[in-house]
Amino acid sequence: MRVQVPDQPVGRLSDAWRFCVGTGRFDLALRRDYQDSLALVQREIGFRHIRGHGVLSDGVGVHQPYEHRGSRRVRHSFTYLDQVVDAYLDLGIRPFVELGFMPTGLASGEQTVFWWRGNITPPASWSEWADLVRGTMTHLVDRYGLDEVRGWPIEVWNEPDLDIFWAGADRAGYHRLYEVTATAVKEVDAELRVGGPAVSPGGPDWLLPFAEFVADRGVPVDFVSRHAYTSGPARHVPFGTRQTLAPADRLLEQFAQPRAALAGTPLADLPVHITEFNSSYRPDNPIHDTAFHAAYLAPVLAAGGDLVDSFAYWTFSDVFEELGIPTTLLHGGFGLLTHRQIRKPTYHLYAFMARLGDRVLARGPDHLVTRDATGRVAVLAWAPVDVTGREPVPDRHTVALSVPVTAPDTASVYLRRSAVSEEAGNVFAAWSQLGCPASPDARQLDALREAAEPAHDHRALPVAAGRVEVDLTLARHEVTLVELTPVVDRAPPWWDADNLLDPPAGTSPVEGTAER
Repeated sequence: MRVQVPDQPVGRLSDAWRFCVGTGRFDLALRRDYQDSLALVQREIGFRHIRGHGVLSDGVGVHQPYEHRGSRRVRHSFTYLDQVVDAYLDLGIRPFVELGFMPTGLASGEQTVFWWRGNITPPASWSEWADLVRGTMTHLVDRYGLDEVRGWPIEVWNEPDLDIFWAGADRAGYHRLYEVTATAVKEVDAELRVGGPAVSPGGPDWLLPFAEFVADRGVPVDFVSRHAYTSGPARHVPFGTRQTLAPADRLLEQFAQPRAALAGTPLADLPVHITEFNSSYRPDNPIHDTAFHAAYLAPVLAAGGDLVDSFAYWTFSDVFEELGIPTTLLHGGFGLLTHRQIRKPTYHLYAFMARLGDRVLARGPDHLVTRDATGRVAVLAWAPVDVTGREPVPDRHTVALSVPVTAPDTASVYLRRSAVSEEAGNVFAAWSQLGCPASPDARQLDALREAAEPAHDHRALPVAAGRVEVDLTLARHEVTLVELTPVVDRAPPWWDADNLLDPPAGTSPVEGTAER
């Protein structure tokens, strides 16, 4: 059935999908590969904020305790913090500050998380923790200006409902941490934006107690945050993980959950930020690298902004070491990009989103149609996926649209199509066909970069009665972007594109034979 796309917009496309993106731990941003990857992402997609763990962990070195004349003192060092934030701002992206984890010199215990040992225990001294938060935020304000830092959301900790991230998953302990931290932030400036509780997909039952706590105690809170994933329990294989997946609409259900849970509370009207989302929560699940993954997430990017103020893809790059140093180029990392800036199919989904217009003309289960101020229409379309793996999806999926053309007296439009699928723009398939080289050489890297490019097509389509008929046939797990631009014919009257060769005198330009 052909979809009749309305002449007038039915709404505006939210940019909640690009408000924030996730990253590996904070000090990884000092690396060249990381910065080259972020520069590429910003050129072609353009996120507004970036969030990662460990801004106060030992690798950044902000908290520097020492002994002097028999007494304990603390110096706050911002050498690495400044280098990272300077690099972010130079690339047009701003921090979404996650305050954590605990510096070893301030920790009350030795429990850590990840290969790089982020300490997850409460502070041994609450006053010293408050001093650390105040000192850090004061430095950021002094260096970058109050107006700038007021635009950076500040989140307290990460997934405190899980005992791997907060010792004992102690809710009362987290409430105290939040109160001390948020109060210290507001002492620097009352308009700095602070929020939480940054709970995992399994922690929604923390939201209502959190709301009750901050309301009863008068604790400042400017936004609510949680995370969203759809993968099941991990089945470990050597250097990897396999998991089941729930349908993608479960992500949208998780996005909607905070507002439903907080309805009727003082937090009901606060912004909601999904500060991490993905399919799998594991950085070694190869599903992240596949064309399936792009098609799986396409409806989430198309609709997520209707539910929340932001949803941050976890993460922009495979420069990421929670489980240790990756052993292969394609290892199932979270990143939109592999190491060495090779684009995965989901990267292209985001790049396609960046080319959409801001006015929504139509939505459907397999398409999103937009228009921008110039009249250019952009269509994002995707093929269905089957998360069970039991029923094969069709090798071909059709999307038929009748699209309005706003430019008067236009006889045709120029169609430009870019697509990724199992057959095109699929670096995972190419890497597998190369024999899964752990450390590709220069020639193999060139081949992978070439294979990672989307397929492109272009043609002119006729306009009839102010409309153009667009018939798309999508391959298995395809995500495609179609851009339709009205054609202004500026060809001179003598132009003849069908007769570009000048035949010798006495010959027929059609037959190429001598005239008799």
